[in-house]
Amino acid sequence: MTVSQLAELSKLSKSYISQVKAGNRPPSETLIKALNEYHIKTTEGRRDTEALRAIELFITSRREGTSPSTIDFYRKYLTKSIPILGLAPNARQCSKYLDSLSCTTGGKHAYFRAISVFFNWLYSPRAGYNLRMSDNPVALVEPPKRPKLILPSLTKEEVSILIDKAEWKRDKAIIALFTESGLRLSELANLKRSDIDWENHTVKVIGKGNKEGYAPFGDLSEQHLREWIAQYKPGPREPVWDIGFWGIKGMLNTLSKQTGLPCNPHTFRRTFACLLRKAGVDTMTIKDLGRWESLEMVQRYTRSVTFHDSLKLYKAPLGS
Repeated sequence: MTVSQLAELSKLSKSYISQVKAGNRPPSETLIKALNEYHIKTTEGRRDTEALRAIELFITSRREGTSPSTIDFYRKYLTKSIPILGLAPNARQCSKYLDSLSCTTGGKHAYFRAISVFFNWLYSPRAGYNLRMSDNPVALVEPPKRPKLILPSLTKEEVSILIDKAEWKRDKAIIALFTESGLRLSELANLKRSDIDWENHTVKVIGKGNKEGYAPFGDLSEQHLREWIAQYKPGPREPVWDIGFWGIKGMLNTLSKQTGLPCNPHTFRRTFACLLRKAGVDTMTIKDLGRWESLEMVQRYTRSVTFHDSLKLYKAPLGS
C-alpha cells in the first residue's frame, strides 16, 4: 500500500507513515489495528467470493433433474453457511457452527443436509477442486437429532373440501391427482398429455435423480383430468397444465388461506401415504407406489395412522 493509502486507512499523518515505512519510527497501536482490520476484511471478502462461486458451481451441477424448490433449498442454506465455514473447514468447525445456530433442531438438520451434500460434491473429483475425499469434513460430523414429529396430512373429507372450493377444473384435477398419485410438485408440473395411460390408470414421470417412473391414479383423478383436458385441449406432447411450478404453488397457497387447511405438495404426498395405510396397504407397497427410496420416510409419514389405529383398541387401565 502507498503512504497515502495507509494514511487514509489509519487516519494518521503521511509524514508519520513515511517515517514508519523508512524504519525511523515504530508502528503505533492505531496503525497496527487498522492494518489487522484491513487484512481481516480483505480475507473475508476473498473467502466470500470463493464460497459464492463454489456454491454456484455446485448448483449448476445439480440443475438437470433437480426441482426448483430443491435448488432454492440449497441456495438458501449454503449462502448463509459456506461463506462462514469457508471451503476447507474441519469437522470441529462444522459442528461448532451447527451448534451456534439459533433455529430449531429441524432447522439445524436442514443446514446439515445442505452442507453435507455440498461438501460431498466439493471433495469429489466432479467438482474439480482437487480436494481429497478422505479430507471431507462432514464425514466426521454427527447430524443434529430431529424430533420425531407427527406430520400433518389430510382426511378424505378435507380433500373433498379442497376440491369443492377449487374454482377451476384445472385446480380440481391437480388436487385429486396429487392425493391419488403421491406426485412431487416437479413431477406433476411437468406432466404431458402423452404421459397419461388412461387404460392402466398410471402416469409416467421423471422423478428425483432424473429417474423415469410411474404413478397410479384413481377414478376421481380421471374424472377431473378428462374434464380439464376437454376444456384446455393440449396437444399429445404438450403440458397438461396452463400453469407451471410456481403457478401451482401460488394456487395451493391461495386455497389454503381460503379453507384454513394445509394445502401444499408435501401435505398431499403425506396424505397419499396415510390414506393408503388406513386402507390396509403395507408400507413396502406404499414405498413402491410413491417411489420412495427407503421405508424410513413412509414410516415417518404414516406414524399418525399407526397411533390412531392402535387407539381404537385402547382400553383405559383404570376403567371398569
